[in-house]
Amino acid sequence: MLGAAAGALAVWSFGFAQASEDAVVVPPPAIDLQPAEGVQTAVIAGGCFWGVQGVFQHTAGVLNAVSGYAGGGKMTANYTAVSTGATGHAEAVEIKYDPKQISYGKILQIFFSVVHDPTELNRQGPDSGTQYRSAIFTSNDEQKKVAEAYIAQLDAAKLFKKPIVTKIGALEGFYAAEAYHQDYLTLHPNQPYIAFNDLPKIDNLKKLFAQQYLEKPTLVSSAKATN
Repeated sequence: MLGAAAGALAVWSFGFAQASEDAVVVPPPAIDLQPAEGVQTAVIAGGCFWGVQGVFQHTAGVLNAVSGYAGGGKMTANYTAVSTGATGHAEAVEIKYDPKQISYGKILQIFFSVVHDPTELNRQGPDSGTQYRSAIFTSNDEQKKVAEAYIAQLDAAKLFKKPIVTKIGALEGFYAAEAYHQDYLTLHPNQPYIAFNDLPKIDNLKKLFAQQYLEKPTLVSSAKATN
């Protein structure tokens, strides 16, 4: 991401304020989880976790969204190792949500609509490598069924120019990223990478999901303070 930021800075110097992020309007999933009691968890990966976390921090019903790593082991769950692309980890976001306010399916709809391009294999925008892959890490069979059915639904509708490459796999562990990665979008809105690649995602969330959009983000720091 840091190398990508340098590339974004070069574009920035020519006067472009933001990347051209074309959101794909996708329908809600035909199959969704039944409302449950208590806080629920979703773990997804869609490129650099700064933007993914930022989108869901602006989403109503999300109680906390934490940047981290999933898909690999505990010993390699750090930014230096993950950046090699050889750990099995993806940059992921753990989403704690209130199912009475937002469903698992709605989270996936936002994920496929405005968070990332699910047809890009092992990359997102300027970032390339398996750590930037599109993935859904499921906690149970019910999540797996919803995710699989939704991808099949979207592929059948041919809403994207290419097939969806999002991988679905069982969540074996989520490891929070280093403190400096948390709340990054909110803390660094003028950082060229954020302004160029990620702020358009927030704009698209506001336009396409007005009922779910929160103007004031729910930050990791504030979520910890309320626990």
